[in-house]
Amino acid sequence: MTGEASTAIRLNPFKGCDGPEGAPVPWSPYGRILAERPNFTLDPLFHAGCYYVQDSSAMFVGYLFRKLVLAAGDILPSQADRFAAPPGKAGPLPLHPWADMASEGSISPAACKLRVLDLCAAPGGKTTDIAASCREVLGDAFELTSNEVIKSRANVLAGNVGVWGDPNVTVTSVDPAVAGRIMKGYYDVIVADVPCSGEGMFRKDPRAVAEWTPQLPAICAARQRRILADVWPALREGGILIYSTCTYEDCENDANLEWAAAELGGEIIPPEDEFSAYGVRLTRCGSLLKAGEVPGEGQWAGALRKTSPAPGTKCKPFDLKPLESRIQIFPESSVPRVELDLQQALRYLHRDTLSLPDAPLGLLAVCYRSHPLGYVKNLGSRCNNLYPKDRRILMDV
Repeated sequence: MTGEASTAIRLNPFKGCDGPEGAPVPWSPYGRILAERPNFTLDPLFHAGCYYVQDSSAMFVGYLFRKLVLAAGDILPSQADRFAAPPGKAGPLPLHPWADMASEGSISPAACKLRVLDLCAAPGGKTTDIAASCREVLGDAFELTSNEVIKSRANVLAGNVGVWGDPNVTVTSVDPAVAGRIMKGYYDVIVADVPCSGEGMFRKDPRAVAEWTPQLPAICAARQRRILADVWPALREGGILIYSTCTYEDCENDANLEWAAAELGGEIIPPEDEFSAYGVRLTRCGSLLKAGEVPGEGQWAGALRKTSPAPGTKCKPFDLKPLESRIQIFPESSVPRVELDLQQALRYLHRDTLSLPDAPLGLLAVCYRSHPLGYVKNLGSRCNNLYPKDRRILMDV
């Protein structure tokens, strides 16, 4: 490994793509590689959900999702029962007009939603990437279940998803076996960025180096196979699994995807050589990004299409007992908005008392560069700061 770890962000297209400038990430339309790492804590735009801090290599999973799912020319063949052609029209229906078809009554609004499960989702980078991509292409015609089995990490995930602000994302915290048992054949796409031996993080994370042993890849590979086998029933026949790790070990990457295809029932989707000029290597079944060869850290990603049968279910993500929603949405017509300068915005995020003598009395949405941060109740002489305590800035501002 050579070079230093880079810092990258991914802009939120539904909040104006407002954020730090940087070099483009080749496989992400909203990814930016920054010249240096700023103090994100002291940027109100970060707290407003205008961008997400994510390693540029980790954005490759979002690229595969857009390519294999959203840019597909037609609906996957086994969708025919859910997406029957309207009378007088033959052949597969196009992917992109789902919402229009629902509004015309050709298919029901519930049926026309693309169903996605991000299985190992914390802290939320891939979830927010997938959500933004789905909304840009499909509008409201998708539902995304973002799951993290470890409760403490699930709470972090819920917070990040809340700040991103897409209401079509549901955060859950169940074991993959629970999802496989309850949601049989429900999901069109499962994204599984599974726990791994972490070799791709050696440059960035000293703990990954300290915890590695020669036995660890085999242990991780066995755990990854269990995760895939447990969740497999939740993927419908013809659905797509996007599988990724942050390691370079064949037993955790290509060999595991080959195992899933052979043992669980699937066809590997061959990778394409599209980014070799940017350091991305092809492997037997996927794409490998190595720290020192690409700007970001280590990542491997591949995909397969499920060929084994999967009985359907009438369950919904609600049956997985979602965590309490923390989505931040600020309807423009609900309450008056007041613009803050940088120092006022930081004081607000610190949960300090503000004074806004020229603003209307009552409930107000406070904004920075027109982006809502949260609410205050203006009493005239002072404002009650209603910013959530668990999100407040702890450092001195």
